[in-house]
Amino acid sequence: MSLIILTGASGSGKTAIAQAMARDHASTLAVHHFDSIGVPSLDAMIRDHGSPEGWQRDKTVEWLARLAPQLQKGRAILLEGQMRPSFIKEAAAAADIDDYRLLLIDCDDTTRTHRLTVERGQPELADANMMNWAAYLRREAQANGCEILDTSRLSIEQSVDAVLKHLFR
Repeated sequence: MSLIILTGASGSGKTAIAQAMARDHASTLAVHHFDSIGVPSLDAMIRDHGSPEGWQRDKTVEWLARLAPQLQKGRAILLEGQMRPSFIKEAAAAADIDDYRLLLIDCDDTTRTHRLTVERGQPELADANMMNWAAYLRREAQANGCEILDTSRLSIEQSVDAVLKHLFR
């Protein structure tokens, strides 16, 4: 497997997993963070892409087009971010990428709330909108046959090990 994509709502653990993988496996894996391109204001998303969903779709397509040449050279890549599985599927097809694995990184709402409020100090993110977004991603992942890694009771090391098993299958 040359490309693994981690998606999930805030607080699921996807960024922590990606950071640990970048730190510990940099010689075998390039790690990219979706948000490193910058996240514009809501007004800019609407003005330039029609909606926040339009921005996310467009940037998912852009990301996979950017990664395709690296994949052709045989580089193992991990991309993490909050992307809809349907957008990833569409973007992979547009970039002619058929060898990838999509993992939804998920956790229960209690764990998500703790991570966002206590560990990250962002209690404003632990609201009904975030919980609904997490539930939406879970439903879409299930509908698309994506694997789901529940990190609620896993350490970062256990989560990384689980992702590595998928990457190097």
